[in-house]
Amino acid sequence: MLNFNEIKTGRIIKVNNEPFIIIKTDHHKMGRGGAVLKIKCRNLINGNILERTYQGTEKAEGAETETKKANFMYKDKEEAYFMDNGNYEQFNLPLEEIGESVQFLKEGVDVDVLYFENRPVSISLPIKMDFKVTSAPPSVKGNSAGNVNKQVEIETGALIGVPLFINEGDMIRINTDTGEYVERAN
Repeated sequence: MLNFNEIKTGRIIKVNNEPFIIIKTDHHKMGRGGAVLKIKCRNLINGNILERTYQGTEKAEGAETETKKANFMYKDKEEAYFMDNGNYEQFNLPLEEIGESVQFLKEGVDVDVLYFENRPVSISLPIKMDFKVTSAPPSVKGNSAGNVNKQVEIETGALIGVPLFINEGDMIRINTDTGEYVERAN
């Protein structure tokens, strides 16, 4: 059980036997009254957002989780398939549980898999990954003052805004958290 002062952003708690990650906390102390903590948390299984309020004496139940490395193999229309790097067992996750990260999954990449009660519930990609540009419109001469971008397609099919000098066939580095171009890759 987590005490009132241990309930912080980034912690994983159990609510109604499901894991939630705390994404925002707001602590209030009212004059003579006790402290109140309002939290916003996201369900790690289905992505739903929940808001809860804790009084000064209340406790939250911590979720027992484990993180393991796994290798992404392939995906179909509904699920992504992985292989655990430790015991080589294969498992799959529905694409809606993976969320926005699915657009940056490419064969052979290692991901961190979060397990809740021995069941994989979510993945974390490496922060920066390299991708090949498969389609890029030609650069247009003219107004290049300031930060001018164009949309290119990378090998996973995602569309990314990049500077005008990026061409088809170039390797680029992308921040997978924000989905933004970082730099050219070697």
